[in-house]
Amino acid sequence: MLEKKQLEKYLSACMRSEADFAEIYEQFETDETISMLNGEVEDVNRITISGIGIRLYKDLQSVYAYGNETDEASVMKLIEEVRTAIGQKEEGPDVVLERVEYENRHPVRIDFEAVPLAEKADILKRANDAAMAADERIVKVSSSLLNVRQNVQISNSTGRLIGDTRVRTRLGVVAFAKEGDNFQSGSDRPGAGMGLEFYEINKPEDSGKEAAREALVNLSARDCPSGQMPVIIDNAFGGVIFHEACGHSLEATSVARNMSVFAGKLGQQIANTCVSAVDDGTIPNAWGSENIDDEGNFQKRRVLIKDGILTSYMIDQLNARRMHMEGTCSSRRQSYQFEPTSRMTNTFILEGNATFEELFEGIEKGLYAKKMGGGSVNPQTGEFNFAVNEGYMIENGKISYPVKGASLIGNGRDILLHIDKICSNLKTGQGNCGSRSGSIPTDVGQPSIRVTSITVGGTANE
Repeated sequence: MLEKKQLEKYLSACMRSEADFAEIYEQFETDETISMLNGEVEDVNRITISGIGIRLYKDLQSVYAYGNETDEASVMKLIEEVRTAIGQKEEGPDVVLERVEYENRHPVRIDFEAVPLAEKADILKRANDAAMAADERIVKVSSSLLNVRQNVQISNSTGRLIGDTRVRTRLGVVAFAKEGDNFQSGSDRPGAGMGLEFYEINKPEDSGKEAAREALVNLSARDCPSGQMPVIIDNAFGGVIFHEACGHSLEATSVARNMSVFAGKLGQQIANTCVSAVDDGTIPNAWGSENIDDEGNFQKRRVLIKDGILTSYMIDQLNARRMHMEGTCSSRRQSYQFEPTSRMTNTFILEGNATFEELFEGIEKGLYAKKMGGGSVNPQTGEFNFAVNEGYMIENGKISYPVKGASLIGNGRDILLHIDKICSNLKTGQGNCGSRSGSIPTDVGQPSIRVTSITVGGTANE
């Protein structure tokens, strides 16, 4: 990382322009991936990502340039590019930086770089063996282990100099089951902002068993019927529905440009009164947590919806200018190659007071979406479509037979208003979220919830 005096020189040079704000973002990252197939290590990759990004603001105009060389000639070339784009001046203020110190919220006990490769491969082997031992119909297991250390340093023309070290680990297990011509899969992908101590708490064997269990359930699944019906969406990764269908529409990236269904709705009821939701980047060692956002501001807990009322958006600094509002420390980016913008961290619906059994009461025919898959959403309209990786029909208030080929189709505004019961079993699931500033780690989550009516897409002929 660059020294304080060098950064002061560069930022002062940036401000010899029409800009009213300048920022330098530095990154040095190590990513390690180990993959295994049927108990044999297939691949080991370690890559280093290193570079610098320079950004200038002039009112609502933003100019950004980046490069992977940090010698003086290369950095000054980038500065010249952004100054030319925004307008140069002969004079400007001299920037004096003050380093901000703080206590790390996300300590790491077992550094992955200090652990021999054989021990890390054993994490995969334990998951593989547990999946293969679950049933003779499990014929293939693919697994991977991702370890990341990201060091960032952010300085700007207000005099702020701050850094962060972000360590994450994630295990991915996919099991494949075969019975005759029927071939199905199941998966489990836990992760955290921790070192390898994570696997002392979250046993690799449990992930292997869970992936195998889902694959075996899907072997016996029938084609799902389609139509409007009540749907119970389970906890953990079930929260991807809120993340995609509602969360993206609460990011200033879309709100500031009036391209969100929730633009202009602050203080209004947008959900059933039983719904409260937060985005919290401060949770210790959570997958989506950081000490600071990617503009150098301390992460915080943001209450987005309280008792059905929209109380906050997620706002980065540039969009705060556009919206004439305070920022919410919500700026994130994949790497120095991306200009940051407002993004989610750990986003989830808060617990209610219903029991799991009460969710099923009164449902003659419906769908229990136990595990959600991927999907898509249009923030401007709120329309979404999500796959259900593991689902069951509900008949006469009881879980009935497993189904396959199910999808949930609807609108983010509607689904929030149609949630009528929320359980008290909050869990989160890990994922990677793609948007304008690249792919970033995010937690999604919720308790089990009941949606009174939603369109279920299916494959059954009725």
